[in-house]
Amino acid sequence: MAAPLSPDFAGWRALAPRDALAHVMAGTRDRAAQAHDPAWISLATPQQIEEQLARIEAQAAFSSMPLPLRGLPFAVKDNVDVAGWTTTAGCPAFAHVATRTAVAVQKLMDAGAVLVGKTNLDQFATGLVGTRSPYGAVPNTFDAAYVSGGSSSGSASVVARGVVAFSLGTDTAGSGRVPAGFNNLVGMKPTPGRVSIHGVVPACRTLDTLSIFALLAHDAAEVLAVMEHAPGEAQQEPAFRRCTPGAAQFATRRVACPVAPEFFGNSAYAASFDAAKAHLAGLASEVGAVDMAPFFDIARLLYDGPWVAERHTVLQALLAEQPDALDPTVRRVVSGATRFSATDAFRAEYTLRELEVLTHGVWQRFDMLMLPTAPTLPLLADVAKEPVLRNSELGLYTNFVNLLGLSAVAVPAGFTPAGLPFGVTFVARNGMDAALLHWAAQWQASLKLPLGCRLGPFPNAVASADLAEAIDPVGAAGATATPAASAAPKRTPRAEPTLAVAVVGAHLQGMPLHGQLVERGARLLQRTRTAPRYRLHALPGQVPPKPGLARLAGEERGHAIEVEVYDMPQQHLGSFLALIAPPLGLGSVELEDGSWVKGFICEPWALQGAPDISAFGGWRGYVASLEKTL
Repeated sequence: MAAPLSPDFAGWRALAPRDALAHVMAGTRDRAAQAHDPAWISLATPQQIEEQLARIEAQAAFSSMPLPLRGLPFAVKDNVDVAGWTTTAGCPAFAHVATRTAVAVQKLMDAGAVLVGKTNLDQFATGLVGTRSPYGAVPNTFDAAYVSGGSSSGSASVVARGVVAFSLGTDTAGSGRVPAGFNNLVGMKPTPGRVSIHGVVPACRTLDTLSIFALLAHDAAEVLAVMEHAPGEAQQEPAFRRCTPGAAQFATRRVACPVAPEFFGNSAYAASFDAAKAHLAGLASEVGAVDMAPFFDIARLLYDGPWVAERHTVLQALLAEQPDALDPTVRRVVSGATRFSATDAFRAEYTLRELEVLTHGVWQRFDMLMLPTAPTLPLLADVAKEPVLRNSELGLYTNFVNLLGLSAVAVPAGFTPAGLPFGVTFVARNGMDAALLHWAAQWQASLKLPLGCRLGPFPNAVASADLAEAIDPVGAAGATATPAASAAPKRTPRAEPTLAVAVVGAHLQGMPLHGQLVERGARLLQRTRTAPRYRLHALPGQVPPKPGLARLAGEERGHAIEVEVYDMPQQHLGSFLALIAPPLGLGSVELEDGSWVKGFICEPWALQGAPDISAFGGWRGYVASLEKTL
């Protein structure tokens, strides 16, 4: 019975779906026979597997539509509905057989992914430790004396051990990030509102989102691309948070780290974060520091404020009728909701919005925050002694993210001297999910850490495809910027629409007006030249100095002029155009490879008497010649 050659999507895809699923089910049955595996609450029956495989085979035989996740085995957290499966949310008294499949899960199954089981969790997704479940505490995959992280504990465990290709968790306060950090995984937490939560048992309905566990950022990107809302689809469901897809990549790579990070005495994690910051310095265009105080104040609102009442809306009947059915710690946390009034709720909302204003400056200066995914990794025994305190410590860097409607991705960052995983999380603005996953792929390629829990080395094909861009994005922005097809994700999440714009003079990097591009999030695509059919003139009387580019008529021989081509968000194109004064404008420019892009052109009347500087090859060459004469 064949096992995948590698544990990532590429390895699973090398197997026929039936071979892949036979390997998965044999392994899960063997583990179940040997000892109880607390990562699982329920496993697919042979009939359920066969029905899914038959559907995939029928689609392949009778439809030309591709199945992007064909045959990939996956698991879902057991607070997510799947028709015909029991949903427990970690509470047997709540168990019921779902009649409909959650929208996001149905999209994955329609894309060919095969559901093999539902995973354990902190009861009702209330916890970050992975111990608050009657189905057992899920141990850390590297050392069973430590917590796995929660609440998506089982979903992280089965990916880290290579049982499935990917899994779904949920993430309200860090449940999709903390377990990723503790088990050497990628944990993608989409912007709230990007993925449907219809069919998910709520924790805090206004904050919840599904999350993705995978070994590679590329693989997580493929999953998110399948299950995210299609254009206009979000309008069909109640929306508590809106997501507007942002850029596919960051235009700049400015990253801020906490001024004085807190690790609650965990010196190994403190040293690991210092090492991560040192590594970051070689990848980011700028590394700065940020005072986390307003973010921490926001984080405290989640459990110390009236948002805990959202959890009470789900559990109110159980608390009244079967309080003993609840985990004691969960019962204690949720019962505290009754002390808040409607007045308290409005006051907390006012406080949140006031604190949010204090964070705006961070996003004006930086593209991302790099934070420890968790400040410490506690022992199971320590959590048993102080369950609430230890849990609250783990949410220090995660609890604020959904309250602010931000995007985040947790990525592996190394190992402590004891061999325990350490991870960091990159946090960005609303909608920047695609850019975060692109960055995460570069981060992974630059570190080349082993995958999951001792599953094997980082794949060379992925590393070679991403590493050049991670180290030198400008140098990689030319013809070699596109990753090899074997390494690039087959699908990527939606990004905002953009337009390629060629600049030729004062907007070039290092020139006086380049900031107009940076302010609009324009990203350098390539440095190249025009087709050899242009002339460049130095326009008189321009402040700052600017050239004029003109295409020659007929067969007249011209010059190839240096240009930089930028990917500009279309939403900012109008404000950019408003800054362009006569005689310049935006038109169409032919590049040396024969393609056409929008770019700066000049009205013919302004070229009369303007010096022809085409022989310098471009504006930079001309400016350099002037500097030499000074």
